[in-house]
Amino acid sequence: MAAGKVLTGFSLPYVALYSANGGTVTYSSGQKLARGVSVELEPTVGDNNNFFADNIVAETAGGIMTGGQVTLTVDGLLETAEKLILGLPEADTNDWYHYGDAMSIPYVGIGFICRYQSDGVVTYTPVVLTKARFQTPSLSAATQEEDIEWQTQELVADLARDDTASHDWKLVGEAQTTEALAEGMLKTMFNITP
Repeated sequence: MAAGKVLTGFSLPYVALYSANGGTVTYSSGQKLARGVSVELEPTVGDNNNFFADNIVAETAGGIMTGGQVTLTVDGLLETAEKLILGLPEADTNDWYHYGDAMSIPYVGIGFICRYQSDGVVTYTPVVLTKARFQTPSLSAATQEEDIEWQTQELVADLARDDTASHDWKLVGEAQTTEALAEGMLKTMFNITP
């Protein structure tokens, strides 16, 4: 009997602008978000709907995903990715970005790779959260002391079901033998060409 798949890593978070037209979802402006440190996915699922007969639960309909959040911890946002996920306007003539009324935070797709191991065999699985909107990130920083304190950035995005007929909220690709193959699947999904 084969062993179960043990999750052993997270890497290569990507983002792309989300668009839907007539039930077809497409992505554009796909790019790497940052270097991945960790991911925490918390979907919100409605309660089961139980039908009682003869004084017992005779039938049940499982709850469906109604929303949720994903928290990505990264080394630090790439500048172009920050502009994309926060809908920042271009810098003014004095090279200042204005975080204010001109921001228009878009829906995006979020992709990343999960590394697994089973019976000593390592595989890489691409995951796409089909429709999400990032919250404005917080900032927490500390001064450098004798040793560098490596400081990461936490990004939170609200999840939604997409506009396809099946209202997907997550896509999981076939396990790949290399990280590069899994990354290629993410790039294809987000229309990123070399």
